[in-house]
Amino acid sequence: MRPTLLTLSLALGLGIAGPTLAQTAAPSQPPLTALTKDSGTPMPAEQKRVHFDHAELHIAVTPDTRSIAASATLTFGALEATDVLMVDLDRNLPVSAISVDGQPLPASAWSNPEGRLRIQLPHAVAKGGKVSVTIAYGGKPHVAKMAPWDGGFVWSHTKDGQPWVGSAVEGEGCDLFWPCIDQPDGKPDLVDLYVNVPKPLVAPGNGVLVGVSDEGKTRTYHWRAKHPTTYAISINVGPYKELAGEYKSRYGNTIPLQYWYLAGEDAQAKALFAEFPRMLDFFEAKIGPYPWGDEKMGVVETPYKGMEHQTINAYGNQYAKNGGGFDDLLQHEFAHEWFGNQMTNANWDDMWLHEGFATLMQPLYAQYLDGDSTYYGWLNRLRIMVENHHPVVSGTPRTEEAVYEDARGGPGQDIYNKGALMLESLHRLIGERAFYDSIRLLVYGRPDPKPGNFAPQYRTSADFMRIVNQVTGKDYDWFFKVYLYQAALPKLDAKRHGDTLDLAWQAPNNLPFPMPVDVQVNDTVQTVPMTDGHGSLAVPAGALVTIDPHSKLLRDEPRLTEFVQWMKQQRKSAKP
Repeated sequence: MRPTLLTLSLALGLGIAGPTLAQTAAPSQPPLTALTKDSGTPMPAEQKRVHFDHAELHIAVTPDTRSIAASATLTFGALEATDVLMVDLDRNLPVSAISVDGQPLPASAWSNPEGRLRIQLPHAVAKGGKVSVTIAYGGKPHVAKMAPWDGGFVWSHTKDGQPWVGSAVEGEGCDLFWPCIDQPDGKPDLVDLYVNVPKPLVAPGNGVLVGVSDEGKTRTYHWRAKHPTTYAISINVGPYKELAGEYKSRYGNTIPLQYWYLAGEDAQAKALFAEFPRMLDFFEAKIGPYPWGDEKMGVVETPYKGMEHQTINAYGNQYAKNGGGFDDLLQHEFAHEWFGNQMTNANWDDMWLHEGFATLMQPLYAQYLDGDSTYYGWLNRLRIMVENHHPVVSGTPRTEEAVYEDARGGPGQDIYNKGALMLESLHRLIGERAFYDSIRLLVYGRPDPKPGNFAPQYRTSADFMRIVNQVTGKDYDWFFKVYLYQAALPKLDAKRHGDTLDLAWQAPNNLPFPMPVDVQVNDTVQTVPMTDGHGSLAVPAGALVTIDPHSKLLRDEPRLTEFVQWMKQQRKSAKP
């Protein structure tokens, strides 16, 4: 998803970086309709009647005019009888022709007033039948104001003035440049993407390169990808150089590695490329096999920060150093190959399943590389950024933008930071084995994933709760009901009465919260069970007492709240 603000922030995590220097300002353009602007609006009945089998997309990119000329042949299987097809497409990309199963339709057979293209079929399709529709369209695709936080195309140029183009459409959705079902569960089974670009430009894409055809002044790159996340299908055009290699997986397969970068960056590009095998090995050891091993681990340099475009992750971090020994933005986006692309939230309301897990992988990776100091440093920075304005999960369907917008009750950055810290508290609570066993079931749908024996998963928060209970043999719903479905964090009240330390949890709405608490008394750590949310411990007079000495607990801590408020005031006062 959009990079966590931590990867883009000031040292104390309270500033937000702007777009990369290569981006150019968005020109005046027609506004998006409300339907196109919000990805994940309620799916109409017409879309529920079909399964998306195949998308064949032909897109000619003309940087000089910032336009595309395109056609899309979409094949659907009928889950129920239907005489209508409905796909999402920005109405600012006019449709010039449509045919069904090779037969042209009159213009009166389709309409697209608000960005949902309705096609009346000449004949009804029976349940179990197939139908193929070809849509010719084109124009000037919506230009992002600040990709990837604001979706659209980025028309830019390299330092020597050559065209440099990228798409990033997560928030507004795939319908910004191709006709799709703009839902998390709207993935086609297979996509063939043909991108035509002027020579000598290169067009890296999702999946496997099937071939490149020479067409005089232009070239067409044909890419093929299985089960791509809809917003993760991407357009990338530039005068790229390429690094290529292989990774011998611990699962026995060989995974191609590819990185497309700009000229003049050879040393930096090689250093970044050298991180690929180490990242892959970490994720395969911790989580399981790379989901797209028969395609590639691909990265392309983009004129915006980044995005988890399946097998062709966008990277625009400009080789920034952070003192951690790895590129945290690249690692975050790569985590989404598991948490987002392989395991996809069934609705945007459960978006923390993408971002919480992907964010947690950064402190865990830092710990693997450099030990506990960097690990705890990461956790502390995440904790400073938790806001607790709204619950992480509302329990009702949401659009993608609504999840990010505070004014609409969205949790915003808490899906990253609070989600990660909540997961790490769970990790410490249920233990290493149960935690990773639960993740494997969530991501792969089975406990023994191997290349070729699993399929992509659509998941909800309730699915993860059920899986954790199944793996542990205990009921941890109380844990999730507080951390996911309440805005405020639980508070831990601690009082000493003579030689006794009394502890009591205060969970929002008086919910049960039997979270065990570690207490260090002098040199000894003891665990207080807190079965009913209360517990006590004998503490000798004069003993030094530390509650939660290893920072396992995500809880309300006034000292942090005061610090964050102070920092915000300092920044406000510093503004001219």
